[in-house]
Amino acid sequence: MRILTWHVHGSYLYYLTQANHEFYLPVKPGKPEGYGGRLPGFIWGDNVRDIPAEEVRNLEFDCILFQSRKNYLQDQYEILSESQQRLPCIYLEHDPPQEHPTNTKHIVDDRDVLLVHVTHFNQLMWDNGRSPTRVIDHGVVIPTNVQYTGEIAKGLVVANGLGKRGRRLGADIFERVRQSVPLDLVGMDAESLGGLGEVPHAQLAQFTAKYRFFFHPVRYTSLGLAVCEAMMVGLPIVGLATTELATVVENGISGYIDTDLDRLIEQMRSLIANPDLAHCLSAGARQQAQKRFNIQRFTRDWDEAFFSVVQRSLSAAA
Repeated sequence: MRILTWHVHGSYLYYLTQANHEFYLPVKPGKPEGYGGRLPGFIWGDNVRDIPAEEVRNLEFDCILFQSRKNYLQDQYEILSESQQRLPCIYLEHDPPQEHPTNTKHIVDDRDVLLVHVTHFNQLMWDNGRSPTRVIDHGVVIPTNVQYTGEIAKGLVVANGLGKRGRRLGADIFERVRQSVPLDLVGMDAESLGGLGEVPHAQLAQFTAKYRFFFHPVRYTSLGLAVCEAMMVGLPIVGLATTELATVVENGISGYIDTDLDRLIEQMRSLIANPDLAHCLSAGARQQAQKRFNIQRFTRDWDEAFFSVVQRSLSAAA
């Protein structure tokens, strides 16, 4: 199938394009929001193609994939032809509601638009209106030669713009915990909080594998792909027992989750003092990730989503 979508979330787009379809990314000079195309840092396949935004209306597509409010409310009317605006479409919602957590209506309220959520928690929290919904759990893949070693007796936090994103992403929690536990921070603008800076996605798994555990300080967001990637590498996960993470990590098997920071700090200290414990939890984390976040299941779920909306459109036309 020929899918038009925008570059909104680089890591997610990279994994999505592992599916056996052709993906077209509109680009504009200066690469404004959504129009960055095949940005560096990822090993894009030949099935991912940049297309000048002004040429989009001249191409044929099977499905339009929206990934942001701007895509849905503005971009489609600027770059799609009227006939393309009537094509089968999916809205991929990456986040839980950021206004009221339970009473926020999604901007899509349309029986003809499939609303895909990336976690069951997100689907539960949004008021989805009339839109049909489905959940597609994350899928990730790491290089086969990467193995967990845990040789660095520290925790690793991976977050973009943590300092600017504040309490929701747990900037204050990160600051509090690192007073008691050695932590390194990587991601965009990590230097502003004394972190190490950004690590290219293609190098992140190898970089991550050396740390004793992965710490996820986030209070309220979607399930971070960095968590799934770290689990696939084999890092024990330590985080808050909130949102979807509560269904991902099993205490004493793949890591530790709690809403009591003091207890989490105690568990992190145990992992730093006891490498054997960390290696035991590493095996559990990787086993869970291979079961839940394998890329074959992920691409199969997306195949079903794409084909379902196209088939529905064909049936309606018939």
